[in-house]
Amino acid sequence: MLGNNQFDSVPADFFDGLSSLQSVEVDNNPFAAWEIPRSLQNASALQNFSANSANVTGTVPDFFGAGDFPGLTLLHLAMNDLGGGLPASFSGSQIESLWLNGKAGSGKLSGRIDVIANMTSLREVWLHSNSFSGPLPDFSGLQDLQTLSLRDNLFAGPVPSSLTGLQSLQSVNLTNNLLQGPVPKFGSSVQVDMADDSNSFCLPGPGDCDPRVNTLLLIAKSIGYPQKLAENWKGNDPCSGWIGITCNDGNITVVNFEKMGFNGTISPDFASLTSLQRLILASNNLTGSIPAELATLPALALLDVSSNQLYGKVPTFKSNVIIKTDGNPDIGKDRNGISTPGSPRDAAGPSGSAHRIASRSRNKSGLIGVIVVSTIGGLFLIVLLGLLGFCLYKKQQKRFTRVQSPNAMVIHPRHSGSDNESVKITVAGSSVSVGAISETHTIPGSEAGDIQMVEAGNMVISIQVLRNVTNNFSEENILGQGGFGTVYKGELHDGTKIAVKRMECAVITGKGITEFKSEIAVLTKVRHRHLVGLLGYCLDGNEKLLVYEYMPQGTLSRHLFNWPEEGRAPLEWTRRLTIALDVARGVEYLHGLAHQSFIHRDLKPSNILLGDDMRAKVSDFGLVRLAPEGKGSIETRIAGTFGYLAPEYAVTGRVTTKVDVFSFGVILMELITGRKALDESQPEDSMHLVTWFRRMHINKDTFKKAIDPTIDLNEETLASISTVAELAGHCCAREPYQRPDMGHAVNVLSSLVDVWKPTDQNPDDIFGIDLEMSLPQALKKWQAYEGTSHVDSSASSSYLPSLDNTQTSIPMRPYGFADSFTSGR
Repeated sequence: MLGNNQFDSVPADFFDGLSSLQSVEVDNNPFAAWEIPRSLQNASALQNFSANSANVTGTVPDFFGAGDFPGLTLLHLAMNDLGGGLPASFSGSQIESLWLNGKAGSGKLSGRIDVIANMTSLREVWLHSNSFSGPLPDFSGLQDLQTLSLRDNLFAGPVPSSLTGLQSLQSVNLTNNLLQGPVPKFGSSVQVDMADDSNSFCLPGPGDCDPRVNTLLLIAKSIGYPQKLAENWKGNDPCSGWIGITCNDGNITVVNFEKMGFNGTISPDFASLTSLQRLILASNNLTGSIPAELATLPALALLDVSSNQLYGKVPTFKSNVIIKTDGNPDIGKDRNGISTPGSPRDAAGPSGSAHRIASRSRNKSGLIGVIVVSTIGGLFLIVLLGLLGFCLYKKQQKRFTRVQSPNAMVIHPRHSGSDNESVKITVAGSSVSVGAISETHTIPGSEAGDIQMVEAGNMVISIQVLRNVTNNFSEENILGQGGFGTVYKGELHDGTKIAVKRMECAVITGKGITEFKSEIAVLTKVRHRHLVGLLGYCLDGNEKLLVYEYMPQGTLSRHLFNWPEEGRAPLEWTRRLTIALDVARGVEYLHGLAHQSFIHRDLKPSNILLGDDMRAKVSDFGLVRLAPEGKGSIETRIAGTFGYLAPEYAVTGRVTTKVDVFSFGVILMELITGRKALDESQPEDSMHLVTWFRRMHINKDTFKKAIDPTIDLNEETLASISTVAELAGHCCAREPYQRPDMGHAVNVLSSLVDVWKPTDQNPDDIFGIDLEMSLPQALKKWQAYEGTSHVDSSASSSYLPSLDNTQTSIPMRPYGFADSFTSGR
């Protein structure tokens, strides 16, 4: 047992000759990167292997399967830098406890997890924070499974009934995946973490999906539930802009999956789309044969399956159906390459032109000639018209000041009809159709402060509107001020509120327009239910404005520190705990789960905003990227605020994700004590919260005195607070490597938080934004209720994992932490 030390390397011959070895524990050591050597195979009696947070690299060794280690029951390789997939050799193994959860910003395991279905001894499975994908496997053989954590992956498809029906299941976490179909119903005794809007379910709650959705999911099943479809196919209406789907009067008339890189077979369930007119599956990697059921589609006019790997006889379609099969070398042959009778293969011709099955009639040769001539003539005419149209388009583009997408909506000042004042706002998360315009234009003839036209979404707003809704940026509309600028409340004519951040000129002067827009383009793509949504931006000369969703309850700091002056009630512990989990999830997403990693650098209560449901969202993430080097928060020369700065960042300026972890630990201490990180009203030895908190946490009596007196303490609440205090201590460890990742914080807090729902929830608000909405309606959707939780009163007061307490994935207490923080308790 060598865990929780400071060993820095594993000798190459470390496992040589240890043929009787039964247990290995090397958790939480700052090893240089190492791979588990094959020499370990000789230890055939191995029962336990644990190397969590041990800088293990490479892939999960295949020799951990049943063949080499028939008695292996525990395999823990969490929080390392592993890549690749689950070895097929795991099938039939006796492993009971499998921890392979990843960490933010590191290598991630990927691929499907089908092998899990044959690991029938499993009791707990942690695969969260990786890049596993595809459908969930069949769980019917895992009759002893108790804990399953699959959050923060890319799993798609419906949740199988073999999982929801497991009698042994105690807890399951499916948050932040791409799961589809109906929301699963688990037994009442199962602790379920499946935050709202964190998957692609058809409805926000249990209920049957639309029949069209069910049919499309059956079709997606035959191609492995592709990630591209799962990311886009959300909601219960396929006609609301789903990729590859075209509708007419609510009926699906076109399915176009051309060049989407899909693998699998053609589903016979296409035949259930009785209004389907065109089915385009060209240029994929589809195998198998064309289902005979497709020939029964009553309205089908075109079937394009060209450039795939199909084989077999083409079914007989109606004479008016155009069939494209060219580019399939084995079409007309069986799977062994032998030609099948009656194949239309020869009718396709070398050119790959579309042909009709009817071409096999008596006049086949003459008909083909007519088709070829007509096709060539038609193509020539189309090309000619296309060139003429392109020339006219370019000419029109020079004449007009901007190009506007068909669905764009313009909001102009009531007193002004001047189009020259319009500024395009990029809207984050809009479901812009394929081929939407994304260009920048400058209005000719304007003064030195030319207005930049940014075409990147489906909404337009004028600069004058922003001035109007903020009362010309009046002091009465100020929501807050920070190092990056002043935030103003804006109210549209119907009462809808927005938040407009007016960037300080000194902060962004060093950024060119192009660089500024490219940075903003990145930020507008970051979407998470616990991050304040950046709706867009506005450029007008020296003015640079960011438009955010409005958070009506303001900052956490107001509710935590200023509640008496504002006549508010103090936050009860359940709300504080839920807010902490919300923040942890948002920051975890920034660190490694977003499409691009971010380090906040200035995480503090004034950058945590609350909605009417008192759910938290992190704001101002990524704004450091918009500032020139050395221009950050107003409190310091580097980005950050004294009291929340990690020691290594304050001294050296070195930035890692552990800087945010330290700040988060300070926030946890503030939530527990109700005191500010740096409180000059306190005596000098108590001014700095982290130092004072460490001292007060030495024993139970002094720790109770440190807890905010407004919190109603009972046994369960004290146990919960003690667990959070332990986590806060870890997060504020002096050395960065001793601090956990934010994924660990999420696990600790989510084990304390259960289903706690604010009142007045409106389930209709959970649906996405319709691009046909007005701007006020759209902004209201951005402010919709997101996520629920409540406190689990049975939570243990310690988050340190063991085989008997496995509800979280926090590592063992880092080396040196017990002596410096919890000794004497």
